[in-house]
Amino acid sequence: MNLRPATSADLDLMQHWDEQLHVIASDPNDDWHWEIELDRTPDWREQLIAEIDGRAIGFIQIIDPAREESHYWGDVGENLRAIDIWIGEETDLGKGYGTKMMQLALIRCFVDPLVTAVLVDPLVSNTRVHRFYERLGFQCVERRQFGDDDCFVYRLNRENWHPSEEKEVNR
Repeated sequence: MNLRPATSADLDLMQHWDEQLHVIASDPNDDWHWEIELDRTPDWREQLIAEIDGRAIGFIQIIDPAREESHYWGDVGENLRAIDIWIGEETDLGKGYGTKMMQLALIRCFVDPLVTAVLVDPLVSNTRVHRFYERLGFQCVERRQFGDDDCFVYRLNRENWHPSEEKEVNR
């Protein structure tokens, strides 16, 4: 699996993925403004496409939530990262791609020795993804409303991250 920067050349793909029922179910109230955001590269954000053998299978966004412009996460401490992740096509679900994508994203986050933890915010109703994050070592720390979305906030502290296991998976 390879992660590459998302660009404006991915606009049609991102808009297509946004129309998939499983993507809508996990993120029903957000407009990502792809036509604008894919051309922007602020230093507090990475937008990545996951590929297998050159075929795009998913999207990852990694942000510094303390520096992100909309202040979506509110007042958070320094040295954190937050991740959004999804598989684009329903036929690619359940194949372990999401696990590999998340492991690669966590490596990217924790390569910075100052990063102390990573946050994710799945919908309360998305019980399948709660188990996914818990298997990766995330712990639920609070229930929180983000706009119209009722979410759990999960946190993976650096000391609970096991990169050796992730290197084994990616061999």
